Amino acid sequence: MSESPYFDALETRPAPAREASLMAALPHAIAQAIARAPAIADQLAGVDPARIVSRDALAALPVLRKADLLARQQASRDSPAPAGAAKAMGGYAAVGWGQALRVFASPGPIYEPESARRDYWRFARALYAAGIRGGQLVYNCFSYHFTPAGSMMETAAHALGCTVFPGGTGQSEQQVRAISDLAPSAYTGTPSFLKIILEKAEELGMPLPSLRHALVSGEAFPPALRDSLSARGVDGYQAYGSADLGLIAYETPAREGLVLGEDIIVEIVRPGTGDPVQEGEVGEVVVTTLNPDYPLVRFGTGDLSAVLPGMSPCGRTNTRIRGWMGRADQATKVRGLFVHPPQIADILRRHPEAARARLVVGGAVGEDTMTLHVEAAGAPPGLAEAIARSVRDVAKLRADVVLCAPGSLPNDGKVIEDRRDYR
Repeated sequence: MSESPYFDALETRPAPAREASLMAALPHAIAQAIARAPAIADQLAGVDPARIVSRDALAALPVLRKADLLARQQASRDSPAPAGAAKAMGGYAAVGWGQALRVFASPGPIYEPESARRDYWRFARALYAAGIRGGQLVYNCFSYHFTPAGSMMETAAHALGCTVFPGGTGQSEQQVRAISDLAPSAYTGTPSFLKIILEKAEELGMPLPSLRHALVSGEAFPPALRDSLSARGVDGYQAYGSADLGLIAYETPAREGLVLGEDIIVEIVRPGTGDPVQEGEVGEVVVTTLNPDYPLVRFGTGDLSAVLPGMSPCGRTNTRIRGWMGRADQATKVRGLFVHPPQIADILRRHPEAARARLVVGGAVGEDTMTLHVEAAGAPPGLAEAIARSVRDVAKLRADVVLCAPGSLPNDGKVIEDRRDYR
């Protein structure tokens, strides 16, 4: 019997069946989050979980921004409440000390729990798609301290039935010697560090023929770097995830975008809003997890991406995204005042004739200019002037307003573009 190219049957189920399963699980997941995580209860105050049975209903809920999560965690830690997981993690975790297996910190600091559930971060299917199988030795070069990246890959490899060597970061010559001695078949870590290891092996005259598979993450993985690894005998695939959410999407042998994980709900929204965009339009990645231990509802990652049309040629039926395309937080200081994407969204809401907008900040240092380009079809007389007044009301700054045809603005997710000359 031939080996399946898929981690499990969930990856190839009909797309409508997947959507029905996710929407059926969503009300219970939200109800549990409200009951067990006080911060989520505050975020969703007044929400009836039984009514959240569709993407339209989900899209009506507020987005949880990373800055809001950080602020609540910091305020909780500064409060006189008794010490414990609830205080440390601001009421977002549904597990306490003893229930959480580990706790990690990402920049902020933001603290995230890891429970003892098998493959807690859900990276096993990404490892499988990269060609890694049970019975192999995985050489893990993600950090094992503070951040969860090392544990993400280790717990996933264990779920597949692999043995893991915790290589961690740095000490490239020692890494080469350990790989030469142990002969692992797979690497996990950043792609740039794998390149360093392979180059050091060449410098030392120590070939590493056992190393054939790699799952990389944590930084960009451009085709040139992928080809460089391939030329050295390593077939590398990338995964996209975060310390808050675990796996979001992963690359498959089709090499066409990243396929979403099976047990999360992903939306692409217009930056500065919670409004889903059309398929193919670049926007912010917003994720709702079904994780009962750390239940995040409409968590704004701050990352930009876009949905790819159609199904992956590899046979996996889940939605594909283009991967990481930049950051959605484009706050820019103009004439001493910050302008934020939500302010542009507020301006558009005041004018139903306007569809999309892009604020271009230009000029030399000390001579800032602002031009708001607005897509509008059949604009009534005086619309540009009315929008300019709204800019003054909302942002407390003056801007020129240029009306343009629908679909004429770049599809790159930018709401604010800084073109100033800093030379």
